[in-house]
Parts: sequence; structure tokens; C-alpha cells
Amino acid sequence: MKAIVGETCDVLWEVLGPIYLSVPQKNEWKRIANDFYSMWDLPNCVGAIDGKHINIFCPNNIGSLFYNYKGNYSIVLLAACDANYTFTAVDIGAYGSQIDGGVMWNSSFGQRLYTGQLNLPKEEVLPGTSNSFPHYFVGDSAFPLKPFLMKPYPGN
Repeated sequence: MKAIVGETCDVLWEVLGPIYLSVPQKNEWKRIANDFYSMWDLPNCVGAIDGKHINIFCPNNIGSLFYNYKGNYSIVLLAACDANYTFTAVDIGAYGSQIDGGVMWNSSFGQRLYTGQLNLPKEEVLPGTSNSFPHYFVGDSAFPLKPFLMKPYPGN
């Protein structure tokens, strides 16, 4: 029974994933950035990204790969969304022992982001200034600070 469910999920993902969750192209990134600016006052932002631990039963003979910092066994769902909370990228199944930044680095989405292959728009001048700034994703403190990834200031 488990094999049927797994195979069915794989086929659904392979067939429907590219249709309903394809990586945005440059014009779509621009629309997302416009939405983030008008709705959330975040100019040049092309997405919000975060990871979520999904608790699981400990797989047999797996050691501590799925054991997370909360004391549970989990897999990690990494997702990016637009200003309207619509998913634009997902990566499912990373080991629970990884932090969000590591999950992103090891995902195909993260690799494309780090190597400049997501086709993000070029830098643009920030509204009300003459300063040019790259397009970026916003994440929490578990992510590294990069030109394409903003995070909160550390501390209080």
C-alpha cells in the first residue's frame, strides 16, 4: 500500500508540478515585487521564504539525520511564497537535523538562487532614493544574509 501512495504522489508531482508550481519568469518576479511593495512596503522583494518541520516517526536504521533541535524526528518543508501567500517554490523532504539555511542551500531552488539562475530582475532604484538595490527574498534569522536574501537584525 505504501508503494502505491508514494508512486501516485511522484506521478502527480511530475505531471502537475510544472503546470501549477513552475519557477516564475522575469515578468512574474516583477509582478511579485510590485505586490510586495504595494501590500507590504517592501521594494524589490520577490518572495518570503521559510522552513517548517513536519514531525515523523523515526525511520529504521537512520541514526540522527531526522532528529531535530526540538527533540523530535522530522522532515523539512522549505517554501517561498509571493505577497498573496501563494507558493512560488517548494522543497520537501530535507533531514530534520538541518537548519533552514542548509535546507535551502541543498535544494534545487537554493542552488539556482545562489548561482543567479532564477532569472530575477536586475537591480532597481529604491523608491524615493537614487540608490540601486537587488531583488531579494526575505527570511527569518535561520537564513544567511546575502544580497538576494534579507533577514532581521540579530538581537533586540
